[in-house]
Amino acid sequence: MALLFSRLQRNILKDPGRLPADLTTLKFGQSFAPHMLVCDWSRSKGWSDPQITPLQKFQIHPASSCFHYGVECFEGLKAFRGPKGEVRLFRPDKNVERLKTSMARLELPFDFEGKELERLMSALVAVDREFVPRGDGYSLYIRPTVIGTHEALGVSPSDSCKLFVISSPVGPYYPTGFKPVSLLAEKTAVRAWPGGTGAYKLGANYAIALGPQTEAQRKGFSQVLWLFGPDDQVTEAGTMNLVVVFGDAKSGEVKEIVTPPLSDGMILPGVTRDSALELCRQWYGSGKVSERRCTMKEVLNASKEGQLLEAFGLGTAAVISPVQRINYEGKDIHVPLLVDGKMGPVAKRVWEAITSIQYGRTPSPWSVVCE
Repeated sequence: MALLFSRLQRNILKDPGRLPADLTTLKFGQSFAPHMLVCDWSRSKGWSDPQITPLQKFQIHPASSCFHYGVECFEGLKAFRGPKGEVRLFRPDKNVERLKTSMARLELPFDFEGKELERLMSALVAVDREFVPRGDGYSLYIRPTVIGTHEALGVSPSDSCKLFVISSPVGPYYPTGFKPVSLLAEKTAVRAWPGGTGAYKLGANYAIALGPQTEAQRKGFSQVLWLFGPDDQVTEAGTMNLVVVFGDAKSGEVKEIVTPPLSDGMILPGVTRDSALELCRQWYGSGKVSERRCTMKEVLNASKEGQLLEAFGLGTAAVISPVQRINYEGKDIHVPLLVDGKMGPVAKRVWEAITSIQYGRTPSPWSVVCE
């Protein structure tokens, strides 16, 4: 039995409440819209009828595979208010595609039509459309999740799972303006490795990062810069994809925009990453945009020779996180911030272009209006 929008059932609250009058009180992931989407699957019965219900807690057997073996994956995307009050999703097809890839890695059922889940999420957002805040920087963060609910101990593919979608009204990631981040290059702990699960959005990937991340913050750094291999390849910055821009620091000429490749399975194929690379290829030419391995030695040498222009993280939550400092082997590498001391010109151009599409100011097939 397929996952079908046509079978959607709705149980809608008569009084769902409303957003706080002061939107500045919204904190990421701490306030929630009043409804959720839920759909169960079992190997014997397939997918149940999807339901939009009031947000509520689950009753799950304590032997469920999500608790013991980490059979869990998730996604993150946003809904935005357009200039005419319409609600828009940014590239939801890419998130659904990636969710299915993560489900396949966990031996969960991924053979449903992606468009059906897009329509179900759109329906949920439409029900809670009054919880999509208005204003630049404000959005409704959407979290589709799948957990294994197989009620038995033993490492084996789950015979059942629960797909659910919750959402959270959020404000600007940088409410008082961009705050460039500092990174501690991590040489001991490893976030991902070739053939591992770094390319999938699994909860386990984030759990193993908590210790090094906390230690980096104790030392005064914003995030960890994850390295890999004896040559200290740069991979990701915290939970973000990383971009490094090389060129002429005196003239500001961009010679190469570099981000680690997806080919070895260590890097999460970020939706913001993909969007930024496509835009940069249009602006700077495909020859200046590289998906290749980059080492800390290359970054260090570029800094010494005046060829390090920018570094920034890319992700759903912040879109852009400019990097101002990387601590590597006990020494700081300072990254130029050429626009108002907050970000470089490439980062600024990417941020302005993507946010303009997200809020419907720039027409694009990436921005999908919720029917």
